[in-house]
Amino acid sequence: MDHSETPVLDALQQFRERGYVPFNPPGHRQGRGVDPRVLDVVGADVFAADVITPNGLDDRRTTGRVLERAQELMADAVNADHAFFSTCGSSLSVKSAMLAVAGPHEKLIVPRHAHKSVISALILSGVSPVWISPHWDAERHLAHPPGPDQVRELFRAEPEARGMLLVTPTDYGTCGDIRAVAAVCHEFGKPLIVDEAWGAHLPFHPDLPPWAMDADADLCVTSVHKSGSAVEQSSVFHLQGDRVDPNVLKAREDLLGTTSATSLVYATLDGWRRQMVQHGKALLTTALDLAHSTRATIDELPGLRVMGEAEFTGPSLADSFDPLKIVVDVSGLDISGYQATDWLREHRQVTVGLSDHRRLVAHFTHADDRHSATALVDALRALTREAGSLPTPKPVDLPSPQELQLETAMLPRDAFFATVEQVDAHRAVGRVAAEMITPYPPGAPAVLPGEVITREVLDYVRSGLAAGMVLPDPADAELESIRVVAR
Repeated sequence: MDHSETPVLDALQQFRERGYVPFNPPGHRQGRGVDPRVLDVVGADVFAADVITPNGLDDRRTTGRVLERAQELMADAVNADHAFFSTCGSSLSVKSAMLAVAGPHEKLIVPRHAHKSVISALILSGVSPVWISPHWDAERHLAHPPGPDQVRELFRAEPEARGMLLVTPTDYGTCGDIRAVAAVCHEFGKPLIVDEAWGAHLPFHPDLPPWAMDADADLCVTSVHKSGSAVEQSSVFHLQGDRVDPNVLKAREDLLGTTSATSLVYATLDGWRRQMVQHGKALLTTALDLAHSTRATIDELPGLRVMGEAEFTGPSLADSFDPLKIVVDVSGLDISGYQATDWLREHRQVTVGLSDHRRLVAHFTHADDRHSATALVDALRALTREAGSLPTPKPVDLPSPQELQLETAMLPRDAFFATVEQVDAHRAVGRVAAEMITPYPPGAPAVLPGEVITREVLDYVRSGLAAGMVLPDPADAELESIRVVAR
């Protein structure tokens, strides 16, 4: 296929050149009706590029196949049979993927460290999760993707499971052995879904961890807004083989997606695909070199330790690691990752995506350069000088891996929609949760609807909240009370 083509971008350019006068959405009329005070901040070009697809980028019956051709080019670029653009992020994409494999009351193997969007899919669908434990690193309090032996054991115990979901890479950049897990799934005649939200860049460089489509997965989800050059909410899910019907997958996406998709997402996905096919390897080579040199420089700063393959990969850990994730342990400065992240933003105008009780994660992409890398290093160097002035971090009561595995008393859907009551936190121990309690990021719930709340996990999330953890889900943001299933 000719990857110099950009069907969506070309259609947007033609819309402008032909001077269409729209009387259909969007109501801002390509920015003419926008408050000038908004344009001063956002810019007029954002609105000028916001065009509806039917009777906008394409005709009323979409006979130009603008979106379809863009998706076909995307699939070809990453060795998939089909690609579907999503304008609601990978949160929608992973829901669509799961609903295409399993339906109400059917079973699906799901890792317990999955993102909250996966749990939302379980609630929406009524799918019964068969939980698979991740590879827990108790020393570092991290979860890595599970391995093929665990998967085989579960399929033998739960032969009616319709398939499996694997989360890789994790927010920390650790990756599972997709090929080995896919082989086990296919041994049992079941499809493998890969939540590869952090892996949109993986197909485009040989020195990065394996890409799901190249590793024989059936269906995978990517967030191009995370590691690519598309605007926020830009996601693509890819399909290959015949274990998942593409028509069923599209129908599930239609069930959940919007009928008013913005061309900003479609156009930037289209352009990113062209950029990666034509220049991706060179851009990512530069990014990898920059990340490696930056990791080495940060690792020499007093009190900081950069973590990577040595800490994350090996037996019962991860299979590989994405070096564009720079994981920095700040515990040597006697501060928490939460404190470090807040200090960097307030005092050095540097932001990072993930922090926890002892680490922060800076994610490099092909867009980074010496200027941004130097800003990160200089900010961390300043932090090492000022860390002594920060208050002693509040302790987080970290449970063991065994204590994190709660008893499932009800399906997530049944608990979420049950008659509920809000009880004082100390009275919630032993009760069945009716809400998620999710440290975010990374967004893997500590407590799910349907699980029995324990003292250990309750102490973990409450102490974490006091120490700086963000918990966006509970009805009571202070966790003085918790939503539980009524007796």
